[in-house]
Amino acid sequence: MTSVPAPIFDALCGWLAARGTSCFEMLGFVTGVLNVWLVTRQSLWSWPVGIVNAAVYTVVFAGAGLYSDTGLQVVYLLLSVYGWWHWWRGAPDRSPLRVTHVPGTQVLPLAFILITTWIALALITTRIPGAALPWADALLVAGSLVAQWMMTRKLLECWLLWIVIDASYVGLFLWRGLTLTAVLYFLFLLLAVRGHISWRRDVQA
Repeated sequence: MTSVPAPIFDALCGWLAARGTSCFEMLGFVTGVLNVWLVTRQSLWSWPVGIVNAAVYTVVFAGAGLYSDTGLQVVYLLLSVYGWWHWWRGAPDRSPLRVTHVPGTQVLPLAFILITTWIALALITTRIPGAALPWADALLVAGSLVAQWMMTRKLLECWLLWIVIDASYVGLFLWRGLTLTAVLYFLFLLLAVRGHISWRRDVQA
């Protein structure tokens, strides 16, 4: 079996580096798009792809000084393992897990978790030298954690939260010079709209 010659690989990575990105960020881009596309289709394979994506972006965000997002990727990885298991297991009666609305009893607890996580992360990351926009970064991370958990439970409203988060991340990553990742999150935004429309058709009240 032939492989890509090292000079070609090095040339590609050099070309990407000259444009402010890297082969590693490109890997995150590809696995990120594939992951969210698979989620919109409610595919079980979205979770292992998500695990790879989270591992890659743990390194990318650490290098960019986005420390809240670095920690977020670690939690994403763990939630992806949980989501993989939960979707595979299905409902308590072993039937396929269905899309539902957020139960009214969970709205306030989720809001409380989001706010307390935001404040705690911001207070921690403001003390880290080189932290970029720690309060804004922490808010997006807290919202992402809640949205990701909602996704593992197939709660329709996770997509509405993702739409707001992804739109905000586009601006943040452009400001930090992560152009390819900004493009990725713009695609995430479009996929989140598609995901909401697709899941809404299958929602079970």
